[in-house]
Amino acid sequence: MKARQRRSGRALRGVLRSPGRPGVARREDRRRFWAAITLGLASEKAAAGVGVSPAVGARWFREAGGMPPSTLAPSSKPLSGRYLSLAEREEIALWRVQGHGVREIARRLGRAGSTISRELRRNAATRGGDLAYRASTAQWHAERAARRPKPARLALNAALRTYVQDRLAGAVATPGGAAVAGPVVPWKGRRQGRRQDRRWARAWSPQQIAQRLRRDFPGDETMRLSHEAIYQALYVQGRGALRRELTACLRTGRALRVPRARSCGRGKSFIAPEIMISQRPAEAADRAVPGHWEGDLILGLGSSAIGTLVERATRFTMLLHLPRMVGHGDAREKNGPALAGHGAEAVRDAIAGMITTLPEQLRRSLTWDQGAEMSQHARLRIDTGVQVYFCDPHSPWQRGTNENTNGLLRQYFPKGTDLSTHSADALAAVAATLNARPRKTLGWRTPAEAFDEVLRSTPASVATTP
Repeated sequence: MKARQRRSGRALRGVLRSPGRPGVARREDRRRFWAAITLGLASEKAAAGVGVSPAVGARWFREAGGMPPSTLAPSSKPLSGRYLSLAEREEIALWRVQGHGVREIARRLGRAGSTISRELRRNAATRGGDLAYRASTAQWHAERAARRPKPARLALNAALRTYVQDRLAGAVATPGGAAVAGPVVPWKGRRQGRRQDRRWARAWSPQQIAQRLRRDFPGDETMRLSHEAIYQALYVQGRGALRRELTACLRTGRALRVPRARSCGRGKSFIAPEIMISQRPAEAADRAVPGHWEGDLILGLGSSAIGTLVERATRFTMLLHLPRMVGHGDAREKNGPALAGHGAEAVRDAIAGMITTLPEQLRRSLTWDQGAEMSQHARLRIDTGVQVYFCDPHSPWQRGTNENTNGLLRQYFPKGTDLSTHSADALAAVAATLNARPRKTLGWRTPAEAFDEVLRSTPASVATTP
């Protein structure tokens, strides 16, 4: 009787090749791992958070192409109540060992007796020659049986695959049609360095390829593809169709995808929540109180730069002279100071030397973008008493006054020119010229006139010098 049951149970499924340890063994660990990755954590920290080794976490991240599998993503739908869960299978295994019958187990779980009977036959472990029931093995069999692998469209449609590969990795050609090979760069399985040669290719983005298909094949519905399908074909192992080394043709050159939260959360180490622009006093936002400044660098040829400071209420502008330091152009010492003149120390000293000439009431705050040149903002605050705030990433409109002023300054310092040729006296002359222009927002007064009024109304105080 038992032998007949074993044969009938095995007849319900095909020959099983053992793929190794059942994936359910760490399913909850992997779910928590990908939840941490989605929040922006590195794979090593996410692995440590769930109690696995960094090597295991790196392998999970690499095998998935950098993005969570659909069944483990935090946004995945929970298992339907129609199917047995792992917790229910653990209960079945426990009660089975205790000698309870099928109907008793079904009554305790609130399931039909046929459901339990079928579970014990279909998903039992047969390696020992008997129908022993173990929860992890049963969950493994159930997940394998539930798979509905769908072949990728790129793998089935040769014409579509050729079109995508040609736009992604096709050769660069001259106007006459002759191919240009470019540098020979072997694929290393990881992102190519920023200061190294990149493979030359047509390098269309997946979104450009997907949208262009509609224009090139307007009446052929078989030549349709989403950009996400191209990304998955490149990054996710097992999707096939496109070789992983073609990721070198993408603009980023990444061998693995980066979760959006990780890229958004990647900021400067010197930025803290308490010095973000959201914490800036309300008086700075409405421009009612003078003494709140905005700053930035305008860059030129050869890594030259000029610093700009603009007062929000009066639009008064001061320019920072940032000459190149001794040794610029020579071989730079590794981890040595920036010699182009706009490193953190040079910018700090230039701001301190300029702004400390003002009364204390006119140096309340300074708003800057998240450039590395302001990494010594804490020292600047101690030296000058100016509280420094930082804009959100990629939000230049939060320094609108300074951005507008930089546009006006480009009349005197065009892009692509060497800004290091201008002396401190020349910068002062340009600033004076700009401050003598009447502004509509000031009632056609000049910034210099508005600033003079503020100075006259400010109680006399001695400017301190660090």
